Amino acid sequence: MASTASPSLNREILRLAVPALGALIAEPAFLILDSVMVGHLGTSPLAGLGIAGAVLQTIVGLMIFLAYSTTPAVARRFGAGKPGDAVSVGIDGMWLALGLGAVLAVAGALATPALVAAFGASEAVATEAHTYLTISMWGLPAMLVVFAATGLLRGMQDTVTPLWIAGLGFGANALLNWIFIYGLSWGIAGSAFGTVAAQWGMVAAYVVVIRRLARRHGASMKAQRSGLRGTARSGGWLFLRTVSLRVALLTTVAVATGLGARELAGWQIVFTIFSTAAFALDALAIAAQAMIGKSLGSDHLSHVHRVLRRTLAWGLWFGVVVGVLIAALSGVIGVAFTGDAGIGALVQPAFLVLAAAQPIAGMVFVLDGVLMGANDARYLAIAGLLNLVPFLPTLWIIATAGVDGQAGLVWLAVAFFGVYLLARFGTLGWRVRTDAWTRIAA
Repeated sequence: MASTASPSLNREILRLAVPALGALIAEPAFLILDSVMVGHLGTSPLAGLGIAGAVLQTIVGLMIFLAYSTTPAVARRFGAGKPGDAVSVGIDGMWLALGLGAVLAVAGALATPALVAAFGASEAVATEAHTYLTISMWGLPAMLVVFAATGLLRGMQDTVTPLWIAGLGFGANALLNWIFIYGLSWGIAGSAFGTVAAQWGMVAAYVVVIRRLARRHGASMKAQRSGLRGTARSGGWLFLRTVSLRVALLTTVAVATGLGARELAGWQIVFTIFSTAAFALDALAIAAQAMIGKSLGSDHLSHVHRVLRRTLAWGLWFGVVVGVLIAALSGVIGVAFTGDAGIGALVQPAFLVLAAAQPIAGMVFVLDGVLMGANDARYLAIAGLLNLVPFLPTLWIIATAGVDGQAGLVWLAVAFFGVYLLARFGTLGWRVRTDAWTRIAA
């Protein structure tokens, strides 16, 4: 039995993880595409897009809980043999996303002048940023609905449809941006309009797909108060978890800034490679999240533990492979990014620290997905705060020690990829040592 079940479980993990990886890559591709097209308009529009993109990414990053809270709720009900209830609770998540998005769009549009001014950019850059951000705020409701709809389909064990919709959205964005920016000469405003239109087009595609699901399983497309409350409660804890992650990221950048301009540029390169590797690890976490939720819903506790062990093994060994690759390329990555041999030498030791940490990173991402799949949102929020306890003092020591250059970057890498990741591994690993996390209410 074990020999036949093991390949079957591996295939299930890949069936969910591979399309999820494609959809994850499509998300940042929107901003990359905007950057490429706007970059041909000149320096000021591109700099303005950088400011607007930083604001939008922060807002969207904080709202990712809409996908993470919807998936386990749907998966539990789907695993329990209640597909109608599963679709209904996912639709509730979409309504909640629409409401939050509408509030954020109005508030963001009103706050745009202040948000842009906070960056202290020149008048020309600030004007471009204001134009892009004002228009893009009206795409926020669409982006959040897409998060929730993606979470619904993941909970129904479908990661292929989100991949198709993300791919079509990317294609539409490219076409509309080209028409609006160059064909109609709308400049940076055309890029914003094209992206917003593509985002609402993705919402329309999701509504068509989910309406069919609702009809097939007898689910209502109307919002249910109990479902909204449940999603909001779980999402609130996951929001706090996301805030703790953002605090860790922003304080690390602040310390890197204090080390010097070259060190900050070097840290940006190192963190870009870490973020790129994280896409694949996130895909494993999504597979674990969907499978754990479904298994808990069907009350197959033995299968829950098999999924936990197998996805952890995938995370560990994928981390080893990625770590070896990063170590092998550590001497050329910095030069490839900048063409500057000095920067290449500056970042190489930090890349070796990143490479050594990849197996831990792989297991941390998977454990995150496992506990999200179990709807253990409250513990994830508390753990997120606990992880900052050893990390922030470590950053303070680095900031006040007067180190810079290679040594400064190495210690910064040790703090983030060592102290912080190990703290996350410790708090998450401690949770799964018993069955308490499997008994969280759906």
